[in-house]
Amino acid sequence: MTEEMSAAEVKGRADGKPKSVEATEGRVVPFDVEQMEMEEGDDDEEQLMEEEVERGGWGNKLDFIMACIGYAVGLGNVWRFPYLCYKNGGGAFLIPYFISLVACGVPIFLMEVTLGQMLQTGGISVWEIFPAIKGVGLSAATIASMLNVYYVIIVSWSLFYMFVSFTSELPWHDCSNYWNNEFCSELQLQSNLTADIKKSYFLSTNGSLLPKVLGESSAEQYWERRVLHTSGGFDEIGGLRWDLMGCLALAWVLTFLCIWRGVKTTGKIVWFTALVPYAILLILLINGVLLEGSQSGIVYYITPTFDKLAEPTVWVDAATQIFFSYGVGIGSLISLGSYNPYRNNSLIDTIVVGIVNAGTSLFAGFVIFAILGYMAFVQEVDVSQVVDEGPGLAFVAYPTAVDTMPAAPFWSILFFAMLVMLGLDSQFCVVEGFITSLMDGFPEFRLRQHRTKFLITICAIDFFLGFLCITDGGIYMFQLLNDYAISGMPLLWVASFECITISYGYGIRRYYRDVSTMLTFTPGWFWPISWAVVSPLVTVGIFIFSLVDYSGPKFGEDYYFPISGEILGWMMALASMQWIITYALFLFITTPGTVREVV
Repeated sequence: MTEEMSAAEVKGRADGKPKSVEATEGRVVPFDVEQMEMEEGDDDEEQLMEEEVERGGWGNKLDFIMACIGYAVGLGNVWRFPYLCYKNGGGAFLIPYFISLVACGVPIFLMEVTLGQMLQTGGISVWEIFPAIKGVGLSAATIASMLNVYYVIIVSWSLFYMFVSFTSELPWHDCSNYWNNEFCSELQLQSNLTADIKKSYFLSTNGSLLPKVLGESSAEQYWERRVLHTSGGFDEIGGLRWDLMGCLALAWVLTFLCIWRGVKTTGKIVWFTALVPYAILLILLINGVLLEGSQSGIVYYITPTFDKLAEPTVWVDAATQIFFSYGVGIGSLISLGSYNPYRNNSLIDTIVVGIVNAGTSLFAGFVIFAILGYMAFVQEVDVSQVVDEGPGLAFVAYPTAVDTMPAAPFWSILFFAMLVMLGLDSQFCVVEGFITSLMDGFPEFRLRQHRTKFLITICAIDFFLGFLCITDGGIYMFQLLNDYAISGMPLLWVASFECITISYGYGIRRYYRDVSTMLTFTPGWFWPISWAVVSPLVTVGIFIFSLVDYSGPKFGEDYYFPISGEILGWMMALASMQWIITYALFLFITTPGTVREVV
């Protein structure tokens, strides 16, 4: 809507330099990156070096790669991918998963990293390359702000479980606790029943036989009645869970300590938080495959059901998982890439992260289904009856499994320590990306000069916002954040506009030339075709299908949110999505000139 700018010109604006253009036939033609580099000379290079020192940067290339691995490899790899694989045809799900990975995940990942690296600025100011769509950056930052509130809640739950595991007997071992009721099904009691009775009934702690469909495991009741103290519905907020509030405070302190010294320190810390979970996963896998019945879980995991591929929801789930796992569309990758040296080979970085992320998902699936196979053996049920999505898998299935293992507290501490580290490295990378976007996007507030105070303010605000998710009814708010605010349609919306803006606003030929100049080689035809054609078609198509196939929010198997909850969910989604249209209209109204000149 206003004249687009070249990459070098935007970098100049972000650095506080005057806009440099030349007039050709009455229109504004920006300099390209190579021309700007030749004309600025040694003085500007020295100035850029001084600004780089002030802004900071990664200690080395491996720090950036590890940060991206820590950012992309997170809790979604541990519980969401295996569940979706089970739900959508087992091994057959890998077909749409890898197609989505190649068509959308890796290309958009590279586009965001190179965009930040090229312009050396965060996820908001980077869109000065085509000012009319600067709302893309604001939308991404809004999603990131809500993701900061959402993700740290999972870290808090993990910290809570890790702390309570430091005991001789896990607190969810039996049904004799104050939070249990008559529907608690204790495994030890069921051994007194005959095989025929156990098919339909379970023995309650009060000595009565109850229908098996009403039974709840002790781990499930511990999760719902002790940890969450789940209220009757969305409109029953209840009181704060004070123990969870303490864990939430600790999670934010750890996040702050990981990033307050800048990306150089973050790049060192992430080596620990990103690598240690792999060692823990390996230990859990070795232990898991030695358990009786684990083979049935692994077979269930890898057995393909090709008929599922005819269902559109399978492809939607695959693409959504790719977007969620790779963290595209929230501006963090742009901000992380902006701390790279200008000539960094980000193509290699992208390929490495893509392979590691996909491999981690597959590896975590074997770990999880080995344990679930053991659970199915112990409970004498099919594997399909012990698998649940999201928090249910991490905080019900796993505790149930580890409770039946030798040295149960040790395995519990190990597993939840892994969840804490997986959550933390993703959390502090998102926070780092978010504050970088704001510091670079609003230089007039001099936020970078007061980075520590600004970071403390953000952490404090998000800490108090997190209270909404740690009340008795907090799990319902958490579910709305998951369904509407930080995944699905908002991510698809932003990613679609990113591809369209780069390809048809700024110009795919120009962007490809700029990237080639930056990398000092041409990365290949696959990338511009993906950015201009394949990725936009896939993201827009899935976005439209999501609207057509939309159903209201629900929690668990049978709780459907009231209309007020659904309205709040849409308000969360529109809070980020509206920026693209709103900012474009604002720029159109406030920019002087005729309609033709503005457009």
